[in-house]
Amino acid sequence: MAKPKSRTAVEPLAHFDLPTPNLSIRSLSLSQSTLYLGTQNGYLLLLSLNPNPNPVPTPNPPPIEAVSPSSLSRNVSLLRTVPLSDSPVESIFVLAEIGVVLVLSDGFLFLTDSLLIQPVKKLGGLKGVAVIARRFRGTHSQSTDLTDNTSNLSKGQRILDKFGGVRANGVKTSVLEQSREGSSVFALVIGRKLMLIELVLGSSFLNASFVILREIQCFDGVKSMVWLDDSVIVGTINGYSLFSCVTGQSGVIFSLPDLSRPPLLKLLWREWKVLLLVDNVGVVVDALGQPVGGSLVFRKGGPDSVGELSSYAVVVRDGKMELYHKKSGNCIQTVTFGVEGVGQCIVADEENRSGEVVAVATPTKVICYRKVPSEEQIKDLLRKKNFKEAISLVEELECEGEMSKEMLSLFHAQVGFLLLFDLHFEEAVDHFLQSETMQPSEVFPFIMRDPNRWSLLVPRNRYWGLHPPPVPLEDVVDNGLLAIQRAIFLRKAGVETVVDKRFLSNPPTRAELLESAIKNMIRYLEVSHQKDLTLSVKEGVDTLLMYLYRALNCVDDMEKLASSENCCIVEELETLLDGSGHLRTLAFLYASKGMSSKALAIWRILARNYSSGLWKDPAVENGVHDGSACVVSGRETAATEASKILEDSSDQDLVLQHLSWIADINPVLAVRVLTSEKRTNQFSPDEVIAAIDPKKVEILQRYLQWLIEDQDCDDTRFHTFYAISLAKAAIETFDSDIRSQSHDTERQEQVKIIDTQRESIFQSPVRERLQIFLQSSDLYDPEEVLFLVETSELWLEKAILYRKLGQETLVLRILALKLEDSEAAEQYCAEIGRPDAYMQLLDMYLDPQDGKEPMFKAAVRLLHNHGESLDPLQVLETLSPDMPLQLASDTILRMLRARLHHHRQGQVVHYLSRAVHMDARLARLEERSRLVQINDESLCDSCHARLGTKLFAMYPDDTVVCYKCFRRQGDSTSVTGRDFKEDVLFKPGWLVSR
Repeated sequence: MAKPKSRTAVEPLAHFDLPTPNLSIRSLSLSQSTLYLGTQNGYLLLLSLNPNPNPVPTPNPPPIEAVSPSSLSRNVSLLRTVPLSDSPVESIFVLAEIGVVLVLSDGFLFLTDSLLIQPVKKLGGLKGVAVIARRFRGTHSQSTDLTDNTSNLSKGQRILDKFGGVRANGVKTSVLEQSREGSSVFALVIGRKLMLIELVLGSSFLNASFVILREIQCFDGVKSMVWLDDSVIVGTINGYSLFSCVTGQSGVIFSLPDLSRPPLLKLLWREWKVLLLVDNVGVVVDALGQPVGGSLVFRKGGPDSVGELSSYAVVVRDGKMELYHKKSGNCIQTVTFGVEGVGQCIVADEENRSGEVVAVATPTKVICYRKVPSEEQIKDLLRKKNFKEAISLVEELECEGEMSKEMLSLFHAQVGFLLLFDLHFEEAVDHFLQSETMQPSEVFPFIMRDPNRWSLLVPRNRYWGLHPPPVPLEDVVDNGLLAIQRAIFLRKAGVETVVDKRFLSNPPTRAELLESAIKNMIRYLEVSHQKDLTLSVKEGVDTLLMYLYRALNCVDDMEKLASSENCCIVEELETLLDGSGHLRTLAFLYASKGMSSKALAIWRILARNYSSGLWKDPAVENGVHDGSACVVSGRETAATEASKILEDSSDQDLVLQHLSWIADINPVLAVRVLTSEKRTNQFSPDEVIAAIDPKKVEILQRYLQWLIEDQDCDDTRFHTFYAISLAKAAIETFDSDIRSQSHDTERQEQVKIIDTQRESIFQSPVRERLQIFLQSSDLYDPEEVLFLVETSELWLEKAILYRKLGQETLVLRILALKLEDSEAAEQYCAEIGRPDAYMQLLDMYLDPQDGKEPMFKAAVRLLHNHGESLDPLQVLETLSPDMPLQLASDTILRMLRARLHHHRQGQVVHYLSRAVHMDARLARLEERSRLVQINDESLCDSCHARLGTKLFAMYPDDTVVCYKCFRRQGDSTSVTGRDFKEDVLFKPGWLVSR
């Protein structure tokens, strides 16, 4: 894996040298714009920083090593110096929220104000403090609040509470409870005890006191300590251990090997994790001591001190500061701030998640660095053409939520333009597509020179101003090749350049680069074509996309774009496509813009000049080199595309103008044009029929068939015309079939070819279509059609026509004698419905005339099927003496038996009917003779009046009404509403019982 290139993540902010040589820096603390220094001889220094010395960034900043200390010293000033003790200042804690500074020196804790104005107070009661750490609680931590939990108090404190609440420091409990607002909690090690204390401030830090919250048994030799949530992690020369501030239990995290570096702990504010140093490896653990993420591998020997700045871990040693990315572990930047062997180095950060400044110190000086804004880091990498590093940085910022969508889109667009001018066209377009704010019109100047139709649409976005103004792709390639040649020459002279090494080792050709540029620009415009853009931008995208397709001779893509919905400007492409011979594309473009006349004119030219090579034929591209196949394919393609246009057109003159040449190529397409349902207004049938070539009989017939069957045309002229046309075609087909039987095989093959062409339009033979139409239509003139087929051999068609004219005898004679179709003849007799029709058919079978032998089998079939409906006497009189007796005897005997059976059956039915009639009369008489008893209490079922001696009537359903109600109700409808004429009433006694 290639080592990542270094980038400038921090820049110098301030430089401070100690004023007297007898002072030596031992500790360091940074808080916002103030810096606290602890010296070896017990002094505390307060420095003030100017956080914004250069508000306007320079376009080309000088290297960090070139910045002079004198220019940086103006950004820092010494405010005060306060003596604390004669021993080194080990730790400095700035409690910015309460304006107090806590200092550890000579085993004691000292308090002073943040400006070092008031006297220093030594905190009594604590002596021999080796290490101290302040408690920090994570953002979403569920840690225990020790200050409110009295159960965590030590045994000695609980005993003191029983005796009035006086603590060891002489402060009563009530006073402490009132002073806990603004308190801080610390962990400190005294000897082998780990004490958790609460620093309580009154009205002033001069009245400060502390409360021992818990005492835990610890180890000797604690060198470093961090308190996060409920865990106190301590480091000794033997390893790292974790103590619970709630339970007091401890456990080992890591054991250090012999002769290893001293333990070092660092709280990582952004992640709320802890960094543990094991030699030169930094291991990251959570608040429970569990390793999380990867480890950081530092320089051999390990650091003296560790700090944190944004997403970087800052380590110092031997006068060098290194920045490591906490997630990737890569060393981002190395800065030298002192000579090697300068002594112990210290780093301090702002101890918050948003810190932007870090301070490093040697024993004699302090240098402050501030983080370079992410945007400036990205710009610097792009200027150096470190595109991969810039992309990696942006991805890191995006993952950490420090990169807005607008900035991300701007970055992708800027990188895309830089890569484009650097001849990396594929990567450039990839970045263009990732930018949400980049407009497709920004690439227009790379395709068409200014000025042009879309020059005013191009936004003047210079982004960060790192790339030249846009020029056509040819110029980009030429300039890039010149840069490559110049870089090759400089490289031979020993001068390093920023040109891609791949181009230097294997220089590309101009044709290769230009083709790659056009292909990738096509890719970008194809994606833009699918977006929702303004009309003017869409026109530019589609038109320039056609330009690029034409440049690479992408015929299929050109035709696909032209034939689909597009916003191409025809005026910009007409001359270009016509001059390059891409007539098919131009025809598709005309059609998509509604310029049907121009499109059809091109297709007509292509159909006539199919052999002139004006386009690439699909048959040739698929490997078919037969000349005749190419001709047919080209003609068919032209006719097919023209027919698609005509099917949608309602311009009758235009359609009829181009109908003839389409019909010459493919009659099916011509029929499809004439019978299209896509057009809104159908054409005049008379004009269409007049425009059809009389020789194109199939087209005429198919159009008439569509007009009659699909359009429900009831004009007798068209029905008769269609019937005559079918009759003529049937006669010709019949005659040709007769002639083909006497010709050689070659003639038969030609006839088969003709039949095949006809079947391409019609799915059924012409005679079948003629017979179906003659039977189904009643609007043609049968006499006119009969006059045409009278002398032909189309006997079935004649029978249909005679039937239309009512010539029953001729119909029977044709069916029975000419066609010898006994079944059809008998069916026709059944349609006539008269018995004499069967006798007439029997006469024809027995006496066919014209020298034809009698058809005894057909006669016997007729007698067998319909003999019972014939008069036996007439049949016997009609039978010929020459008819064999064995053929007729069985049939005649069956006729006589059937006749007798029908007679007797009729008698049975007659007598049964008489019996039913007699029973009905008897039942009616019985019903009329029924007696009804009426008394004084009897009521009318309709008006409920007393009947008394009034006249009354009774209905079959036994309801009784007075005569008045009977007159109103009628004799067929009772009071219940039942109508006896429609709903007849039956009684069991009325049924026939004998």
